[in-house]
Amino acid sequence: MSFIFEIEDKSGRKIHLDKKQWEHIAKEHPEVNKLEYIEETLKNPLKITTYEYDDTIKYYYKYFKERKTTKYLMIIVKYLNGKGFIITAYFVRYIR
Repeated sequence: MSFIFEIEDKSGRKIHLDKKQWEHIAKEHPEVNKLEYIEETLKNPLKITTYEYDDTIKYYYKYFKERKTTKYLMIIVKYLNGKGFIITAYFVRYIR
């Protein structure tokens, strides 16, 4: 599997974005058009929350004031064996 990048999040856990998931994000959520948005959100999130039905899934949020409506980038990360991988990323109006 080829990674677009691997990064350490705010807490020091490794997270990667693979080519398949980047293609998904680019196709389904074209507003997330910069890898820098994703990297910045993972390194310095405004908030990290846990999915209520699966504690291996985390939501990372970052506020981007320059956007007109949906200003929070939400990145969904799944953790397996201590490492995280990005499922998807898109902008939302509110933090869950």
